[in-house]
Amino acid sequence: MEKMEAHEKGLLHRAFSVFIFNDKGEMLLQQRALNKYHSGGLWTNACCSHPRPNEVTLEAAKRRLFEEMGIKTELEFSTSFTYKTVFENGLTEHEFDHIFIGKFNADPKINPDEVNSFCWKSVEGTKNSVKTMPDIYTSWFKIALDKVF
Repeated sequence: MEKMEAHEKGLLHRAFSVFIFNDKGEMLLQQRALNKYHSGGLWTNACCSHPRPNEVTLEAAKRRLFEEMGIKTELEFSTSFTYKTVFENGLTEHEFDHIFIGKFNADPKINPDEVNSFCWKSVEGTKNSVKTMPDIYTSWFKIALDKVF
């Protein structure tokens, strides 16, 4: 089924979260575009999305990383988890989220339809920020961050 139908019905479906690090050990964060159908303006990992029907999840992660952030790099599977979040607009994310990790040492070329802003931040700084200001981060990022570190 289409992604939006799955979110309207709260049905479990595949998703992925891409974490990108540079040689300094900094993590690339994106601020989601303000017009997203949920979690607009919140900060999250470098790229998050859903595979198309019959699309291999790793290939979908590479495709969306380029579409959102203009980044082409190798990705390695890390782990997966399932979560469920109900949003104020009535949509529900019930996802089997696959985490992929990659390296990149330049600033991204963001797609403004998908991404409002970006920053490179230390892992420790990110974890501290998530603890002190959890409301500025996406629900899945807070879960995934603990799975990666």
